[in-house]
Amino acid sequence: MQNTSTRDREKLDSNIYHTKPLGEVSHMESKEDISPTAQYDKKLDSKTLESTNNTETSSQQSNQTHNTDSINPQQITEDTSNANTTQTEKQQEKILGVLLGVGLALIIGAIVFCFAYFYLHATLKVSTLIGIMGLLVTLWTNKALPMGVVSLLPIILFPSFGILDTKSATANYANPIIYLFLGGFMIATATEKIGLHRVIAKWFLARFPKNTKGVISALGVASVALGTALSNSTVALLLLPVAMSITDNKILRTRFLLAVAFGASISGITTPIGSPPNLIYLGFLESQGLSGISFTTWIFMMAPLTFLMLFMMIKILSYGVSEESLNLSLFDSIHVNGTHKRLLVFIAALLVILLLNSPIRPFYNGLGFNENVILLAFGLMMFIPKIGFLDWDDTKSIPYEIIFLFGAGFCIATAFSQAELGGAFTSFFARFDGLPFIAFIFFACVFSIIATGFLSTTALIAILLPIIEVATQPFLSDTSRVLLMLVVTICASFSFMIPISTPPNAIVFAQGGIKAWDMIRFGFLLSLVGIVCVTLFSVWYWWSFLEVKPLG
Repeated sequence: MQNTSTRDREKLDSNIYHTKPLGEVSHMESKEDISPTAQYDKKLDSKTLESTNNTETSSQQSNQTHNTDSINPQQITEDTSNANTTQTEKQQEKILGVLLGVGLALIIGAIVFCFAYFYLHATLKVSTLIGIMGLLVTLWTNKALPMGVVSLLPIILFPSFGILDTKSATANYANPIIYLFLGGFMIATATEKIGLHRVIAKWFLARFPKNTKGVISALGVASVALGTALSNSTVALLLLPVAMSITDNKILRTRFLLAVAFGASISGITTPIGSPPNLIYLGFLESQGLSGISFTTWIFMMAPLTFLMLFMMIKILSYGVSEESLNLSLFDSIHVNGTHKRLLVFIAALLVILLLNSPIRPFYNGLGFNENVILLAFGLMMFIPKIGFLDWDDTKSIPYEIIFLFGAGFCIATAFSQAELGGAFTSFFARFDGLPFIAFIFFACVFSIIATGFLSTTALIAILLPIIEVATQPFLSDTSRVLLMLVVTICASFSFMIPISTPPNAIVFAQGGIKAWDMIRFGFLLSLVGIVCVTLFSVWYWWSFLEVKPLG
C-alpha cells in the first residue's frame, strides 16, 4: 500500500504540479528539439555514466581504461553527422511548409479578389479588402506563419493598398478593450504560478460524489468558477492536468477531458473577459459609438444560461458510463496556504468593485470608473512586492499573440466599416426581413456554430460583426442589431464539435489524446442544446437588459 501511494503521488506531481505556463504550450514543446551539439554531449554523458556504473567495483586504473575504450570517436562522428542531417531536413521541411502555406494564401486571396471584382462587380477598394481577408483567413487557418505575425499584417497591407491610413490601422491595436484582456491575463498568470487552480479543483472534487458523474460535475463547476476571472483557454490549460491524473481508464478519462473542454467554453460566456469574441463584441460596440454592456450586467445576463448549459453538459457526458468509485486521495497533499488566500482576496475585491461600478438604472448610476482601467489596475497590482505574486519574467507567459489578434480584429472591423463592405450583403440579409425575429435569431445561431468549423472564433466574430451592423441597418433597430451580434458572439463559444473550433477544444484535443469522433458525437448534442437555449434566452431574457443608445 505504501508503494502504491508513492507511485500515485509521483503521478500527481508529474501531471498536476508541472503544468505548462500560460501561452507557452508550443514554446515548451519546442524545447524538445535538441541541437547536434547537445545530442553529442547527451550521448557522451550517457556513455560515460554507463561505463562508470559498470566499473564501480573495479580499480581506478581499470575504470579509466574502460571509459576511454567505451567512447568510440567514429561512432560519435557518425551520430553528429546524422543529427546534422536530421536538423537540416527539418529546416527544409519547415521552409517548404511556409512557402506552400504562403503561396496558397496568395492564390486564394487573388481568387477572392477576382470573384469580388469581376463577378460581384464590387469597387476596386472593396475587392482588394475582400482579397486581403482571403489571404489573412488562409494564413490564420494553415498556420504557415505564426499567429502574431499574421495578426500584424493589416498594419502593412491596409495602408499599402489604400484601405486605411497608418494611424487608423495602428490605433486599433491600442483599443481600450485590449487592456481589459491584459489585466485579466496578469491575474490568470498569478493563479497558475501559485497553484490556486489546484486548490479550487480539490475543493470542488471534495464536494461531489467520488464517482464518474460527481467528477464530471466537479470539473464543470470548477471551470465555471475559474472562468469568472480567467479566459476559457486559460481554464482549459489549468484543469487539463487535473482531469488526466484522476484515472487511467480511457473511457472515463475521455469524459473528464471533454468536461474540461466543454466546461471551459461554457465558462467563456460568463464574463466579458471569458473569451476573445466577448471582448471583440464590446470593443466593436464602442467603436460604433454605442453603449456597451457593463461587467455585472453581462454576468446577470449570462449566468442563467451558463448554469443551464453546465447542467446539460453533465447529463450528456454522464450518460452510459458506469458509476464506479474513484480514488481521489492523490489530491490530499494539496493544501491552502496564505498565498492562495491573499490572491482569493484580490479576486473577491475585484468582483466587488466591478459590482459596485455597474449601474442599475434608474436607481443607481455606479461608481463611474472605466472597467478596462479597473482590470488593468488589478493586473498591475500582481507585481507589487510582498503584496502581489509576479515579477517581470512572468510576463513572458502572457500570450501577446492573442493581443495582436485582437488588434487585427478591430482593424478589420474598422476597414469593413469605412469600405461599407456590409452593404454588399444588404440584399442577402433583406431576405430575412419577413421572418419572425426569433427565426432570424435561430438561423444566426446555426450559421455561427457551423462557421466556427472553418474559422477561429476570434476571426469569425471580427469579420461578421461589421457585416451585420451595416447590412441589417435598413430593417433592424439598434437594439435588434446589438442583440443579433450578441447572439452570434455567444454561439461562437458553443461550437463543441470540431477540435479546432474553440481554444479549449484545441487544447484538450492536442494534449489529452482523445478521439475526434468522441468530441464530435458529444459536442453535436451539446451544440444543439446551445442553439435552442441561446435563441430562447435572447428573445425572452436578454432583450430586457439592452438599453442601446449613442455614447456621450
